[in-house]
Amino acid sequence: MTPVPDVHLITDPDDERLGDYRALTDLELRTRWEPPNGLFIAEGELVLRRALRAGYRPRSYLIDAKRVDQIADLDGAPIYAATPDVLERATGFHVHRGVLGSFHRSPLLSADEVIAGARRVAILEDVNNHTNIGAVFRGAAALGIDAVLLSPTCADPLYRRSVRVSMGEVFAVPYARLEPWPDGLQRVRDAGFTVLAMTPAPEAVAMQRLAPQQRARAALLLGAEGPGLSKHALAASDVPVRLPMRRNVDSLNVAAAAAVAFWELGRDDEEI
Repeated sequence: MTPVPDVHLITDPDDERLGDYRALTDLELRTRWEPPNGLFIAEGELVLRRALRAGYRPRSYLIDAKRVDQIADLDGAPIYAATPDVLERATGFHVHRGVLGSFHRSPLLSADEVIAGARRVAILEDVNNHTNIGAVFRGAAALGIDAVLLSPTCADPLYRRSVRVSMGEVFAVPYARLEPWPDGLQRVRDAGFTVLAMTPAPEAVAMQRLAPQQRARAALLLGAEGPGLSKHALAASDVPVRLPMRRNVDSLNVAAAAAVAFWELGRDDEEI
């Protein structure tokens, strides 16, 4: 093994230095621990490096001892190395990627800061599934969405599963909480956006039939799977829109629907 500065071998899963990584599968515990302490966990080397490139400050790294050479170029924080068994007993799951990092959160931007200069935004209401949050952010980054706004009841985009599913793209798309809800939607409209509310209602406008002025600065509003958008959010929007479905399918997973809608809104963009 190539010598790496500031590497500490950990043999006890209860070592207090691993406190940031304790019980990573316990959502309730992590929710009480991470945001109040201003921390989040990145899983996997690619995601970890994207967090660093985005300017997040590392607090520590926890690495499978066999993989320490992979992160020999990292600095700015202590590196804790352990066997897979110790990693699993400390975190509560098999760390098959072998690389974790604890990072300091950045101050959360305001909704006004996030949408300033944006052309297209996504707005999520009560999307509290972390996998869906991560997938929406990945689609937003890939398909031309400039910012994401979250209702107060949405899941934390920096929860480990969200970060992992997004492949670190949650770091690339600015986001903010939109409060009060749903009255805050008026601020989006006042900023010049047309709020497009996604709904399977048959009277909604098919996405491909939107007028150019409705597409120009679009804010796509999506709700959680199952309940969809609340009646109050629908009432606060400008245009109900739908994805035309075949074979009597009534809806798609929210992340899949978001990706299709994102592509449709940006299909006339110049090639990048």
